[in-house]
Amino acid sequence: MATLLRFYTFSLAFTAVCFALGAWYGWASTGTLTGMLSLLWIVFVLSILEISLSFDNAVVNATVLREMDEVWQRRFLTWGILIAVFGMRIVFPIAIVAIAANLGPVEAINLSLNDPQEYERIVSGAHIGIAGFGGAFLAMVGLTFFFDSDKDVHWIARIERAINRFSSIPAVEIGLVLTLIYAVSTTLAPDDALTFLTAGVLGLVTFIGVHALGALIEQAEARKRAAGAVVRSGLGGFLYLEVLDASFSFDGVIGAFALSNNMIVIALGLSVGAMFVRSMTIHLVKQGTLSEYRYLEHGAFWAIIALGTIMLVSARWHIPETFTGLIGATLIGISLWWSVRHNRRAQADGVPEVHTD
Repeated sequence: MATLLRFYTFSLAFTAVCFALGAWYGWASTGTLTGMLSLLWIVFVLSILEISLSFDNAVVNATVLREMDEVWQRRFLTWGILIAVFGMRIVFPIAIVAIAANLGPVEAINLSLNDPQEYERIVSGAHIGIAGFGGAFLAMVGLTFFFDSDKDVHWIARIERAINRFSSIPAVEIGLVLTLIYAVSTTLAPDDALTFLTAGVLGLVTFIGVHALGALIEQAEARKRAAGAVVRSGLGGFLYLEVLDASFSFDGVIGAFALSNNMIVIALGLSVGAMFVRSMTIHLVKQGTLSEYRYLEHGAFWAIIALGTIMLVSARWHIPETFTGLIGATLIGISLWWSVRHNRRAQADGVPEVHTD
């Protein structure tokens, strides 16, 4: 228990501050105890929604972070969380409104506070483009994990081995994502289809660009190491994680409007969830959980594929965010249980556990 508190103390304190702010805002805006409690309930539900949608985000963050040096780990867990909380949960929706309605930042903030219905309409109206970009990026993240010729640990063995056979085909995952993007676009009106296709292609280009930048940085560092220089950098991984976190955030930000169109309420609820993602990431990295539970990564990446697919399909058909969160949590929960079962069987057979670092 003490160990868990060590990782989650800051998030619990941050949660208390956010709920205190929510209580003050609820009382100031409604003047009634019932109104204040109603607002706090929405903040609570939004935070749970964000956490449920972000289990897989924490696992993937930990997968990348464990390969980075401690300096860049700290930078991601400090600067990165500021970007995640302030940038994606507050600035991002306002930026959408400012761009879509051709408003200045101050005007967009005033709109969010004084005309929340119009603010919600504008943000929700950008869903098709957001779904195309975020869905394409996340689908690529998940598929790249399974289309890896070096991958030798399989959870859903029959399916993952079948996928692995095609890993030597160049850009096969890009072809799959493009096919899905095109298929969804055929169900949309012409203008929406163009927006969706453009956003989807930009999502693919962003994924390729971030990985290309990371590869270039690694090559430069390899040359410096060969020359005897000491190199400790994680810029490529940092950028990749920031884009990944942004893609995860899209779904929660848009889905939050199903519960409230108040910018302050949404920011408080989603920020609590984002902070717990940070704590979960630290917990996974410091405790070595990913190496202890060999199938946990697999569950997270299957959940990412599911989330990416749902985001793409949601451009045409509405899918409740609760359903999306349950799929991710279920896949990760099953992979965790499967890992525990594997470890127990290995111990019973006297076979040393094989870690997947």
